[in-house]
Amino acid sequence: MIFKEFDRIVFTGDSVTDAGCQKPVGEGLFDSLGNGYVREIENLLVACYPDLKLRITNTGVSGNTSRDLLKRFDDAVINLNPDWVSICIGINDVWRQFDVPAIPESAVQPEEYRKNVEEMILRIKNELNVKGIFLCTPYYMEPNKDDWMRAKMDEYTAICKELAEKHNLILVDFQAMYEKYLKYRHSASIAWDRVHPNRMGAVMMAKEILNHCDFDYNREF
Repeated sequence: MIFKEFDRIVFTGDSVTDAGCQKPVGEGLFDSLGNGYVREIENLLVACYPDLKLRITNTGVSGNTSRDLLKRFDDAVINLNPDWVSICIGINDVWRQFDVPAIPESAVQPEEYRKNVEEMILRIKNELNVKGIFLCTPYYMEPNKDDWMRAKMDEYTAICKELAEKHNLILVDFQAMYEKYLKYRHSASIAWDRVHPNRMGAVMMAKEILNHCDFDYNREF
């Protein structure tokens, strides 16, 4: 497995990451990590690697766009001195274009999104000595690629893919994962609004990230 003893892994992003976590920094006992995919990642790590002590930190904030996350990036990531960073941002950048179209300044257009995310990546690389960066794509649980919001979200997913390749990051393609799932079940089974996953969706997201970590579900200890 890629994580080593006492590694600190910081997960940051919007409400999908937040999932009710403790503020301003969620970690430790009880519901500090929220009830989303970050919680499920720690659950699986503890269940399969009980001998490995890892510090899991959640700094997601509900409603954040990439613009918002960039503004608080010192507190959310840099000042925490992580060994690994996971960024999952972009859904609200797109969503605000559809739920409040009369307030265009609340949304983040593709070129600004690219600039914001790349600045986060460069800050991590220039200011920290991390072992790796996970860049998770935004997503919309809609199989119809002609749906307006799904089509726009795909533009932002493509930006993540380009940045991950350019900067040699670990790309976690949540959109592709959900697209496979939606061949068998409707999104209503895991997300009432096609964005915020229930606990089943959170497990899927945790598993997708751990698939990039040489994680062994059948490890003997």
